Amino acid sequence: MIFKMIKIKSYLKAFILVITSSLLSACLHPASMNKTDTYAEIRRTSLGIPHIKANNWRGLGYGYGYVQAQDNLCTMADSFLTYRGERSQYFGGQATLVYDGITGKVQNLDSDFYHRHVLSEDMLNRMIQSQPEKIRQLVSGFTAGYNQYLRELPRHTKAHQVCRNQDWVQLINEQDIYRRMYAIAFSKGYNLMLTNIVDAQPPTALSATNISASESPASIASFHLNHLESKGVGSNAYGFGTQATHSDSPLLFGNPHWYWFGPDRFYQAQLTIPGEIDVSGVSFLGIPVIQIGFNENIAWSHTVSTASRMGFYELSLAPDDPLSYLRDGKKIKMQANTITVQVKQDAGSLVPVTRTLYKSEYGPLVNLSPLQWDTKKAFAVRDINQENFRLWRNWLRFDQARSLEEFMAIQKQESAMPWVNTIAVGRGSNKAWYADIGAVPNVSPEQIKICTTQSRQILAAQLTPDIPFFDGSRSECDWQNDPDSVQTGAIGPSRMPHLLRADYVANMNDSYWLSNPQSPLTGYPAIFGSEGSEPVSMRTRLGHLMVQERLQGRDQYPGKDINHEIIQKMVLNSRALTAELFKSQLLEQVCHSPLVDVQRDALNDITYPAPQHVDVTAACHILRDWDNSGNLSARGAHIWDGVWNRLQGLPESILFAVPFDKHDPLNTPRKLHADTETLRQALGATVLDLARRGLPLNAKRGEYVYLIRGDKHVPLYGGCGNAGYFTIACVENIDVKNSDVRNRHDYGNNYLQLVSFPNNKVEAYTSLLTSLSDDPASPHYSDSTWMYSAQKWLHLPFKESEIIADPNYQHLILTD
Repeated sequence: MIFKMIKIKSYLKAFILVITSSLLSACLHPASMNKTDTYAEIRRTSLGIPHIKANNWRGLGYGYGYVQAQDNLCTMADSFLTYRGERSQYFGGQATLVYDGITGKVQNLDSDFYHRHVLSEDMLNRMIQSQPEKIRQLVSGFTAGYNQYLRELPRHTKAHQVCRNQDWVQLINEQDIYRRMYAIAFSKGYNLMLTNIVDAQPPTALSATNISASESPASIASFHLNHLESKGVGSNAYGFGTQATHSDSPLLFGNPHWYWFGPDRFYQAQLTIPGEIDVSGVSFLGIPVIQIGFNENIAWSHTVSTASRMGFYELSLAPDDPLSYLRDGKKIKMQANTITVQVKQDAGSLVPVTRTLYKSEYGPLVNLSPLQWDTKKAFAVRDINQENFRLWRNWLRFDQARSLEEFMAIQKQESAMPWVNTIAVGRGSNKAWYADIGAVPNVSPEQIKICTTQSRQILAAQLTPDIPFFDGSRSECDWQNDPDSVQTGAIGPSRMPHLLRADYVANMNDSYWLSNPQSPLTGYPAIFGSEGSEPVSMRTRLGHLMVQERLQGRDQYPGKDINHEIIQKMVLNSRALTAELFKSQLLEQVCHSPLVDVQRDALNDITYPAPQHVDVTAACHILRDWDNSGNLSARGAHIWDGVWNRLQGLPESILFAVPFDKHDPLNTPRKLHADTETLRQALGATVLDLARRGLPLNAKRGEYVYLIRGDKHVPLYGGCGNAGYFTIACVENIDVKNSDVRNRHDYGNNYLQLVSFPNNKVEAYTSLLTSLSDDPASPHYSDSTWMYSAQKWLHLPFKESEIIADPNYQHLILTD
């Protein structure tokens, strides 16, 4: 129940009322009330940030589950249907997930079969049994807190109008939270193969299983294993040592580029058990552990890693039995999993749809069309994170780390990060830490030579070179173990990339190689990514160049120090590196003649029946006047983005005059080499495309890059990383005639944090672009979004005295 709520306007009132609240609690309840395992204090500060304090782990989870439900009930309730495999029962099988996320925007029926198959009861039980008691208590409390909010939801309020009366908004159990936690691990593995997994059927499948014709799995012609990277989902992160800050404290900047909608949004909170844990940061909705954040002594962030986390096995089937395979000559039966999903029909009735899916000892069977599961061979996918049950213990230990040295030791001991790099700084340390230490498949160069099957060549266009495709009939092709491997088939931490520097480390989703240009990392297994064999991204180039300019005093800011004030401005300045490097040259080549005849727009796969005569005069004028940024008032950014999107697919030898040089990675490739007609076609096709979508050439950035909050558009700034923006607000498929953001592909800056440890303080500034709540009735539906739009950061209270002194302090006591 809700016991006491207080809104405070000053530190003195806060002190008096908190003491009063404590005395009232003692009078109204037994003295043991503060010891109950469902007791939690919710202290909200400016922008609604909850600071949850409890006496034990279950109470902490209880408070966290309650506030997440209070702010995001509809999104969370919808997501639990996803992980439970029940979307089709309520929304029909052909509808797609409402918002994009780590599983993709797939059809409900595919999602249901996938989650019921991959998050099977046996694997989920293994995951649960592997969790430490603290995690179990957090999950138990989180479940109870979510359910408590749902039970107490006042019927007279306007909260959660979208879902509050829907039958799919239900009480949950602990398994719902564990499914949500387990599913996160597969973002760069099984999730990339979702439709391939649910489409995998043996040659006799249609006669052997009960699959309605309208719901039968369709063979897919191709697949791509760069789901996250192709979307631009990733992050920027800097760790600055004291050599850069010129102070006694290092500084961390963390900036995940993540989803703006749905359950994979970040939720911000502080979790405290006095003497046990005191951590502030963010986690995905439905998660009871802080994943990115800081405590009294440590600050860390993550970026999506280039290391592969999965691989394929070609299975040699037993004669006359397509459901068994041979391994070292021994016949092994596949595990059949017959799943029945209830599917809602247009008239409202439910129809059961049954499909049998299969697993091998490596993992699920997959449809790799044009490779066929026939009477001689089949194909399985293995995700290293299927048995990475250490993940949540690792993050909880991060939350409690007391020094950078302890933090680094934890990362090596657990080796559990599922698909991310880690950057961290710590109180009292003059250095910053970078590591791609986590769960990564252990395949040797010798295995690649002797175990790779010929079938891999057929899929060369879809597979990146670092994804193993091995013979599953020989145990010598199993992923290997190192002496220090923490998990079977995983690389040991001593062979994983890491770097400790007194100036800085950084990652912008390229490989570990250029974590610091002064100290390139080399000699690591190829599965982690490239080592100077290909150009780094334009975003990575700009990220490093900005730091170099800052440390050398060559940017627009005073001095040479790295500090909160300057980094706040630098990381949001919305520079477009490709425009800085190539715009003048392009305009000089293409703007001498006003008319361009456009026959084809390759970017949108449009061929015109007759050449389209396009006047580029206005576009040339606007681009000349543009300041090469994606700031709110910038006019011309969308024109340049369109041009660059059409040029970037050209081979490097055609596009650039000076090729990439690994000895000069921040300045190469450079200078355009493409012929004038190619450049003119790119500009002409862009102008034509913008007209088709109703976007004026002189539109300001904030007029078409925005978040919708209620009936208002909150203007945003930045751009997509491929064009060299460090400040990310990537809105694709813009169509002025259709403003529903769910039909667009939007992602970008989400949670930003700047943290340092001066003297005995924790100095933290944060920004949460999406705000805390998905509910239009909430005061925290858009408040943080508007602050981000104005480039205002929140000076976040962390210590108890700072929390109570916050001008918008509110105090809520929860207990059963």
